[in-house]
Amino acid sequence: MARKRKGRPINGVLILDKPPGMSSNRALQQAKRLFFVAKAGHTGSLDPLATGVLPLCFGEATKFSQFLLEADKRYRSTFRFGMTTTTGDADGDVMSEMATDILTEEEVEKHLQQFSGEIEQIPSMFSALKFNGQPLYKLAREGKEVERKARKVTIFEIKLLAFRPGPAAEADVEVHCSKGTYIRSIAEDLGHELGCGAHVKALHRSAAGAFHEGQSISLDALVAELGEQGPEVLDHHLLPMDAPVEDLPAITLPESTGYYFGLGNPVMDTQVFAAGEEGDMVRVFLENDDFLGIGVITDDGRVAPKRLVAKLT
Repeated sequence: MARKRKGRPINGVLILDKPPGMSSNRALQQAKRLFFVAKAGHTGSLDPLATGVLPLCFGEATKFSQFLLEADKRYRSTFRFGMTTTTGDADGDVMSEMATDILTEEEVEKHLQQFSGEIEQIPSMFSALKFNGQPLYKLAREGKEVERKARKVTIFEIKLLAFRPGPAAEADVEVHCSKGTYIRSIAEDLGHELGCGAHVKALHRSAAGAFHEGQSISLDALVAELGEQGPEVLDHHLLPMDAPVEDLPAITLPESTGYYFGLGNPVMDTQVFAAGEEGDMVRVFLENDDFLGIGVITDDGRVAPKRLVAKLT
């Protein structure tokens, strides 16, 4: 018999502003305790060094976290030139160091634009990618290195926000990129192109998909608001469980049709023809606004369940 989970069976999405120096999993566990929620998961790790937007899915919302893993991301980062580290960021040990007095803003701007568009990156050994079931960063900490294949990613936009010249020159950079992009790899590759080396000194994720930093809240703010009260006082910070798929068109089914959809059966509804074409995904609701899950439009004009949420009690 399955062990009953401790915590409340609440559903929704929390946009957390992750603090520096904390792993994504630790941030998740702290938020989970504050909300006293039974089930929770994050939507892709941020490095301990990084801050910013970390969407957390509670309850049935975890069924849609994959959509956030696939989403574009936006970052602001500070690159420190003239120094390379073992990890490609400020958390690593220094491997080489040189003065950057002759480095100019024009040089940085020129080489930075080489990273715009579709590029190939070799993932860092200090990434969360797995090799034979083991995260690369764990192997790296054991002094092991394995061959990694280059991966194609897309840099939709990369901008130089500021440049600070000197013997330890720095640049603030903004990046809008596809999933799986490693900002530290951009910093390292840019440093290589400039001939001085570089690493990520600071990293902040400002957006993940449709979620942005203006919607986020810190753990400290949650702790202060909770005080000695019950966890339900924090629930107003949760977005609806369909928030990860809010860009999908929605259809509303009557109770009778929704019943069969909820059992896993494709159903016919006139709204399907206006919602999209064969193979398109849609959000499905009942007339009382209960979210049933997402469905796929079939070749005969019906909508077939793809991912259903558990019936709320």
